[in-house]
Amino acid sequence: MDRPRDWLGARATILLPVLVAVLSFVTGVVNISAVSISGPLGDLIPRSIQRTAGFTGALTGFTLLVSVVGLRRRLRIAWYATVVLLPVAAVQGLVQNSAVSIPFVGSVPSSAVSIPLVALSLLSLPTMLLNRRRFDRPIDLSTAQLAAGAALLGSLMYGTAGSYALRDEFTNLSTATDAFYYTLVTASTVGYGDMTPQSQQAKLFGMSVVVLGTASFAIALGSLLGPAIEKRLSEALGNMTDAQLDLLENHVLVLGHGDLTEPIIEELTGEIEFVVITPDTETATRLQQQDIAVLTADPSDEVPMQRAGIEDAAAVVAATNDDAQDALAILTAQTLNPTVNIVAAATDRENIEKLRRAGADTVISPAVLGGHLIVQSALGREGMENIADHLLDVNDEDDAEI
Repeated sequence: MDRPRDWLGARATILLPVLVAVLSFVTGVVNISAVSISGPLGDLIPRSIQRTAGFTGALTGFTLLVSVVGLRRRLRIAWYATVVLLPVAAVQGLVQNSAVSIPFVGSVPSSAVSIPLVALSLLSLPTMLLNRRRFDRPIDLSTAQLAAGAALLGSLMYGTAGSYALRDEFTNLSTATDAFYYTLVTASTVGYGDMTPQSQQAKLFGMSVVVLGTASFAIALGSLLGPAIEKRLSEALGNMTDAQLDLLENHVLVLGHGDLTEPIIEELTGEIEFVVITPDTETATRLQQQDIAVLTADPSDEVPMQRAGIEDAAAVVAATNDDAQDALAILTAQTLNPTVNIVAAATDRENIEKLRRAGADTVISPAVLGGHLIVQSALGREGMENIADHLLDVNDEDDAEI
């Protein structure tokens, strides 16, 4: 990691909020469990506020984790939510900075987690601001997901408004909060039984909440499981998921796949992150099974290159058996990112200059290179075998014994 963006890049914008979320949740749980308070802020902040901060701190931690899921997809709304939640987590950490006494544990300084929470929250905020341009995708909800959200929200509003209007016909239901609580536990089929309908009208209404609520929860669950199933199908077909693609930076794009690509993949493995773009489904599946990042698509199209992070790529390699296809892929890559280093392998010698004109910075002809080594070695030129061995990373056991 020799550049600042390696430390403050996409991975930092994911990792730091995750750490803040965990610390916020732990700090909240510690303060919720406390039976007594002392310390520098214990006398300044009322106990009710500290308990509320503990509860909301745990909720903030959970919400941050949900935002991180959106950050992995580079959603702009997730970036805004994280930027808002990080200062909230810092404030909650300050409020909870005191020593607490927990049953069965004893005196525990919540500052042990609240101070790191404040520091990490403040550190994460500049990182998020520096990487704002990365999170430029609008939220893209399918029709089914929009319908699921509308159904769930509508059933909750219906249940809350109806039960509050009929509050006199329910036991222990008198406020709007009670009405929402009743609707939530009824629709989710939890049913604590602490609030029950007493009249026929209230019972009929309660049954309608059960039917509408459970149906809306089921639809919402289906819309959440759909992307997970799609992910499994993508992996089975040899595709990287959007979440995996969004975290790529300083990587190498290998455009296409052929006989020349296999040794390139072997050299890249373990050296740097790389993505292979190939239209061959069987090849993509085989590479995926070898834990190689692959995207099943036309390597000369703009969309798959953009999905594979051509803007943040360190280099592009085009080395298939089809020079015409390589030239088209190189031209597209050079158009999308004029500053990226493009290396091409020419199958035919006469295509070397054509690949350069297409935008390749370096063009190597394996056939010409191999032919040169063979001829020079046949003519008795010394050192040719050593050069070939070095290129192929072959150790000469006979020379080692000598």
